[in-house]
Amino acid sequence: MRKHTFLAGVGLALLVAAGAIEAQQKYPARPIRLVVPFAPGGGTDIMARSLAQKLSETFGQTVVVDNRAGGGGTIGTETVVRANPDGYTMIIVSGSFAANAAVYKLPYDSVNDIAAVALVGETGNVIALPLAVPIKSIQDLIAYDKANPGKLNYGSTGTGGFTHLITELFNQLAGTKLTHIPYKGTGPALNDLLGGQIQVLFGSLPSTIPLIKQNRVRGIGVTTPKRSNAIPDIPAIGEVVPGYEAVLWYGVWGPKGLPKNIVTLWNTEIRKALKLPDMRERLANEGLDPSDSPPERFSEVVQRDVAKWQKVVKTGNIKAGS
Repeated sequence: MRKHTFLAGVGLALLVAAGAIEAQQKYPARPIRLVVPFAPGGGTDIMARSLAQKLSETFGQTVVVDNRAGGGGTIGTETVVRANPDGYTMIIVSGSFAANAAVYKLPYDSVNDIAAVALVGETGNVIALPLAVPIKSIQDLIAYDKANPGKLNYGSTGTGGFTHLITELFNQLAGTKLTHIPYKGTGPALNDLLGGQIQVLFGSLPSTIPLIKQNRVRGIGVTTPKRSNAIPDIPAIGEVVPGYEAVLWYGVWGPKGLPKNIVTLWNTEIRKALKLPDMRERLANEGLDPSDSPPERFSEVVQRDVAKWQKVVKTGNIKAGS
């Protein structure tokens, strides 16, 4: 009896192991959830839907975009951090992922609790002002603010978010004192910029370029190290304010412990998708430079930015809710 029980146990173990190997070899065997930790319509959501379409075709399984907004992106992020690392729950995040880590006490470690998969692309923001504001250059902005302290309000997508910290970095390096007005997203901030309720917004290139080209707002400087090919006449802020640089990136990661073969598969297929002509054209129109790098590159970018924004937060004494 014991012998039969032992053999049955061995047989069951072998079947389980064989099933696990088979499931791993056939990945993906069912639909995949790609979490977006923001509401629909923003830059991260647009990027997610573009990638999901291409990856669904490649994987032969539907990649479903799941918007889990709230907490400045932390609610959706924690959902994926706590998920089973089997490749069926992934997430796409933006540079705000690193910014949040610098301001908030989070229920997860933004560096060590994730499995970096792919840096999708890098873009930037542009200083935008209402046409009625008599400021036509970065130099004008700095001079006007110093001559009229407290008169210029800037909008952000929320306290501790990317647009908040990149504007505070400008304040620190340029010696300005632009006043912070937090909003709950890009849309409301842009609406108040157009209405003149705020005078400055470091808007994302994808959402702000159309308004600049339609002559509805004035762009005076981009946050990237070099000028953007999408709006080449607008200088980089670093040309006027030495040392200034703020890159907005998008990246995909999964829960810690994600199998290496799944990381490699996602990284490979994302890089292939980004090289497709229609994807390259779409990204170029939004001022985004597609990446072509291994997972380790994305991990380095996250670590770099967490440290960078922690320094900005400390220097500016920025607190959650400020």
